[in-house]
Amino acid sequence: MSAIATFVRPWSGAISSQPCPPSATKDVAPAPVPRASAAAAAVVAALGAGATTARSARRCAARVKRRAHVSRRELLSAAPVAAPLLGLSTTADAQTAARLQVPSFGVGAWAWGDRLFWGYDEKQDLEIRAGFDACIKGGVKLFDTAEIYGPGRSEELLGQFLRESGAKDVQVATKFAAFPWKLDRSEVVKACKGSLERLGMDSIDIYQIHFPSVWKNEVFWDGLGDCYEQGLVKAVGVSNYGSSAVRAISKTLGERGIPLTSNQIQYSLLYRYPELNGMKATCDELGVKILAYSPLALGALTGKWSDQAPSGPRGAIAEKLMKDDQWQGLLDAMKDVAGQHGPETTLSQVAIAWCIAKGTTPIPGVRNVRQAEDNLRALQLKLSSSEVEALDGAAAKVSGFLTPQDGPFGKFLSESKDTKQRMFDA
Repeated sequence: MSAIATFVRPWSGAISSQPCPPSATKDVAPAPVPRASAAAAAVVAALGAGATTARSARRCAARVKRRAHVSRRELLSAAPVAAPLLGLSTTADAQTAARLQVPSFGVGAWAWGDRLFWGYDEKQDLEIRAGFDACIKGGVKLFDTAEIYGPGRSEELLGQFLRESGAKDVQVATKFAAFPWKLDRSEVVKACKGSLERLGMDSIDIYQIHFPSVWKNEVFWDGLGDCYEQGLVKAVGVSNYGSSAVRAISKTLGERGIPLTSNQIQYSLLYRYPELNGMKATCDELGVKILAYSPLALGALTGKWSDQAPSGPRGAIAEKLMKDDQWQGLLDAMKDVAGQHGPETTLSQVAIAWCIAKGTTPIPGVRNVRQAEDNLRALQLKLSSSEVEALDGAAAKVSGFLTPQDGPFGKFLSESKDTKQRMFDA
């Protein structure tokens, strides 16, 4: 047995995805070694035992911490020493490789349970289920929900639909509500377990902080990392975070070897602030995927508001928008682009295709089969650079939609009260 094998063997049974056979260690006593050496041995054993995927690596790391009695920080510090023994990359490379690959298109489930904004009623469940089935049939691989959608009803429906449909290889993203009365990192873990129960899942693909808090934001970042290290989630993200906050949480998580996967923000032809204020550029620089919610601008970009304003809170937004002289100009530009791609092309498809052309993952809502099929056709719509430029020009003239200061984030959550960390831009 080689010196390296003799050194590593006692630790391999503690962290391998399969128990180490007794015969493999009967002649090797697990002699006490310095903690740094134990960490290095554990890393070598984990890598050598076949921890070749992000998921198996997390399982190995969890076993190492429990049984080898070394911390994650010690494992990470030992990796540069241990990895070369196996001819493998170091921690920095591994972190990049472990980042979850997010599909280019997804579906948002905000309306699945929301009574105030979307007028949800249980009688709609069959129609929503039919829309979900159409999405699965069309190849949708990402669904986004949140604990406060419903509240909880959206997660329950999504979990039910996934189980009953038997859909495979579908990513589920959900979100933690960073309310100001939550003051401890354990609140994030507790909420995550609650979401897992409602979804009926063992792990969440992307777990996100839904919005900035008035304070204690760093505590929630720690909790998000805890969820990742405990294997409750496969990737972590944020939502409604500005450039400075994205950089700050990315640095904090990076110190634990955890990549920030996504930032879910409002982004559409009518809400282009993220690309105008540099926030999108920050995400692109850091490799953080933008999940674009409300890519249809709450329904405004479907073109239907020209005929009849919606009811509820959206009605006031529609009334303001329709007073803008340039609003019709944007719709006309969208119609021109749609006309270049055939008579079946809709304004909704143009709006979604624009988001994809910008390198984001749009997550429009779906409540029925018609919406699902219409949105899915956008995946076949490839806009040219000149078409994107024409749409940008027309959109730049419209000022009657929402601004960052109109919502609660801009008014109350732009800065963390305790650390003065800038949290929200757009």
